[in-house]
Amino acid sequence: MIGISKLYCGTVEPSDALRYGRQSKRLPSHLLQFSADRKPVVVWNMTRRCNLTCSHCYASAAGAVCDNEMSTEQGQALLRDLAQFGSPVILFSGGEPTMREDLPELAEYAVSLGLRAVISTNATLIDEKLAQRLKDIKLSYVGISIDGAKDHHNLMRRDPNAYDDALAGLRACRDVGLKVGLRHTVTRSNHDDIDEIFRLLEAENIPRVCFYHLVNTGRGKQMTDDSLSHEATRRVIDHIVDRTADLFARGTPKEVLTVDNHTDGAYIYLRMLREGNPRAEMVMELLRMNGGNSTGHGIGCVSWDGTVYPDQFWRTKPLGNVLERPFSEIWNDTEGVPLLKQLRDKRSYVTGRCADCRFLDICGGNLRARAEAATGELWGVDPGCYLTDEEIELA
Repeated sequence: MIGISKLYCGTVEPSDALRYGRQSKRLPSHLLQFSADRKPVVVWNMTRRCNLTCSHCYASAAGAVCDNEMSTEQGQALLRDLAQFGSPVILFSGGEPTMREDLPELAEYAVSLGLRAVISTNATLIDEKLAQRLKDIKLSYVGISIDGAKDHHNLMRRDPNAYDDALAGLRACRDVGLKVGLRHTVTRSNHDDIDEIFRLLEAENIPRVCFYHLVNTGRGKQMTDDSLSHEATRRVIDHIVDRTADLFARGTPKEVLTVDNHTDGAYIYLRMLREGNPRAEMVMELLRMNGGNSTGHGIGCVSWDGTVYPDQFWRTKPLGNVLERPFSEIWNDTEGVPLLKQLRDKRSYVTGRCADCRFLDICGGNLRARAEAATGELWGVDPGCYLTDEEIELA
């Protein structure tokens, strides 16, 4: 994740410690509790079931039946292991996690173990009763997908009621005091709706938004033609930065992030240099602390059947299964699982323009899942990089 509001506007945000670690001398002391060798945030795709069939779903989720999902007891064993391992956050995802009746029970158990529990949801199944239950168990955050204006959202979600139902679920969560945020996947078809997303932030008093770059995995493989061009991506990022700065200037700051493309960090740094912004070098320092894409070290994924993956998008690279040995043991086994060792030393493996890029230490080679999907090569160049050769000093 790239914190647009943090980097460009200099805001202090709750997730700073997770993103930059205790090395940042400019962060308040109460945010510096995690070591530089921080354990991974874990996404648990706890079910493949979903009431929607979204066009860009990386998990290809659908339907009401999933006969190989982990049981409640197996999920509790996973959570105990993650807590003992030191993972700071468990993100319950899917499919649609609210289709599991034991979601509140498992989230409550995670909280009791000291884990920060959050969910990623389409929100269409959340009513006042479920929202209150999630509030009562001290769930930290509910990320809700809104993919643009009503027509575009319903088209991507393949349901004519998806937008209204999601907004109702969002309001139910917000009204009981749960922290909510928007998740918006930017495509060629909906990128003109970014102003609508910013309008929603203010109109609904939503404190946070994550703009996701499209990842062409799962059903997203069919959306290659809907990926933004490099020129359009630059315009989109500039517009997000401008809207974020406008909120900050008007005294209504929001936490604004982009996800799945660490090129954004380098691009913001270059923009700040062009603007003569005196904070540019501090931003570079923060980006180096962040280290770029953290697939296989800062983030991991457990699927509904217990399979461990380097991240939630890269489902062609299983690392093991928590039903056979604990996540912590798999994650630490860099000799038995060579890919993990490689992902923690990517500079030795990336190819093409990445290998000599001056921003490699703040990008981390970007998203391997997208690179492999586009090139067929594990260490190929991620086509999501939109920097010019001149900007990365290859010309």
